[in-house]
Amino acid sequence: MRAAQGWNDYELIDASSGNRLERWGGHVLVRPDPQVIWNTEKRDRRWDDADAVYHRSSNGGGSWEYRHSLPDEWQIEWNGIKLYVTPTNFKHTGVFPEQAANWAVYEELIGSSGREIKVLNLFGYTGAATLACLRAGASVCHVDASKGMVAQARRNAALNDMSGLPCRWIVDDCMKFVLREARRGSRYDAVIMDPPSYGRGPSGEVWKYEDDIFDLVTACVGILSDDPLFFALNSYTTGISPSASGYLLSEAMKTFPGDVRSDEIGLTVSRTGFVLPCGNTSLYIKR
Repeated sequence: MRAAQGWNDYELIDASSGNRLERWGGHVLVRPDPQVIWNTEKRDRRWDDADAVYHRSSNGGGSWEYRHSLPDEWQIEWNGIKLYVTPTNFKHTGVFPEQAANWAVYEELIGSSGREIKVLNLFGYTGAATLACLRAGASVCHVDASKGMVAQARRNAALNDMSGLPCRWIVDDCMKFVLREARRGSRYDAVIMDPPSYGRGPSGEVWKYEDDIFDLVTACVGILSDDPLFFALNSYTTGISPSASGYLLSEAMKTFPGDVRSDEIGLTVSRTGFVLPCGNTSLYIKR
């Protein structure tokens, strides 16, 4: 498993009884996590003194219990990239810190390629991967079905003085966009894909990972350049193993000379040294 590195403003302090105890800059949150199936003695007083605790509802969703005053948003930084943190009613904060394990890889691959790289970032969320690629010198097309998430990604770009860098910000259903790019003859040297388990597009399009992922990956292969640098496929879907994702990507990329590696990514728990699993990544890299 690869643990995310480079964080000073984020810390997974402890994990126990189905919950994470996390420090986001100067604020401490407790959020549920189904991977935390162990119980340990909660020695850290911040379990009881966290600024906010997210409680799941038996009817789905949930809500925050605010124990101390908390701003609507604040900033954290990863390796010089600043990001807004915004707790939402769906427990998320606008940043998936475990993905830093991949942001560093994208930067390294682009920076060492010695050529111009055009990246397609699908399900781009609030743009941390996009910013890492832009900083490395790539041009990026950032696509997400949520208008609000794309707006937040653009705010993150502005926060880092990257608004003037070559990036297209697109609100669209990812499959529809890729098919249009194919008709236009557009080509990309790298693809990053971070799809949800389930979601809806801006016009009500239904996305289900198990049913739709292979068709989307295959469509993306159709708009790759003749010499693609990398293809990253992330999965948070329960029951989808790193091996399964790796086999899918290997099959899709079989005509290109490269190698696929698949592994879990995670976050180191400060108190115990455990690495909490947070999904998996399959990565094709040109040989």
